[in-house]
Amino acid sequence: MLPTIPIRYVEPVYRPPSEAESLILPVTDGCSWNHCIFCEMYTAPQKRFRARDEAELLESLRRTGELFGSGIRRVFLADGDALVLPTRRLLAILLAIRTHLPAVSRVSSYCLPRNLRRKSVDELRELAAAGLSMAYVGAESGDDEVLERVNKGETFTTTAAALDKLGAAGITRSVMILNGLGGPDLSFRHAENSARLANATQPEYLATLVVSFPLGEERFRSAFPGWRPLAQRELFVEMEHFLARLELERTIFRSDHASNWLVLKGNLDADKPRLLQELRQAIVNPQVAPLRPAWARGL
Repeated sequence: MLPTIPIRYVEPVYRPPSEAESLILPVTDGCSWNHCIFCEMYTAPQKRFRARDEAELLESLRRTGELFGSGIRRVFLADGDALVLPTRRLLAILLAIRTHLPAVSRVSSYCLPRNLRRKSVDELRELAAAGLSMAYVGAESGDDEVLERVNKGETFTTTAAALDKLGAAGITRSVMILNGLGGPDLSFRHAENSARLANATQPEYLATLVVSFPLGEERFRSAFPGWRPLAQRELFVEMEHFLARLELERTIFRSDHASNWLVLKGNLDADKPRLLQELRQAIVNPQVAPLRPAWARGL
């Protein structure tokens, strides 16, 4: 029998798809903002936001190192926004990872743009030098009206500023956009301004997910009157608007989350013509497009 990982988890635990093989290390519980009306990840009572005790974290890392030290290559700092912690605490955690898990080559975290307002580029460079190499930024949209309607607490300007800070510090940025977030009325401007945000910041990774509500749409609809989910074809049209307006130089693009009907992967700018062709085929003739079956879609 394999030994149990000596880390205390508060379910449910979330991480990006690309962190499937990472050690999940909760440095906070929940999300410090937690007002986005589309997000169900941290609404459970046990997910009320709190910072984890530093002594508990350091002891968990020491014991994890004793049991699994040479076998762990990646660490993901959970929950929703580890970078809300003071730089000193983050540096202590990163030092403990380097000490007890010497084989780790990548440490990553979710990042709310608001959490970087009080962190300087120099502080972020310190974190990068200590091992923080990637931040997943849920931009959701580049359109200010969409962001206001979903109570994101951010704007185009604040998100761009955070992404620029991370880039200046040498931290890899993975940006997420939610396809369908603005509903039919705001679909075009959502696509256009989300592309404008990506063009302005040139992230290393860009991903799209389809907005979905496993617990039901009632909470979202009550706060966003007139919204409805986009039909399959409408989602493809919105994606076509988005992709057509992207002017990226060296960005890895992924639209392969389980929520997506059509899997799209490529490097932008190089694969943009092929990706647009695949999308346009799905719009015109979905019967022959390699679509994910409805039963296989979800979170």
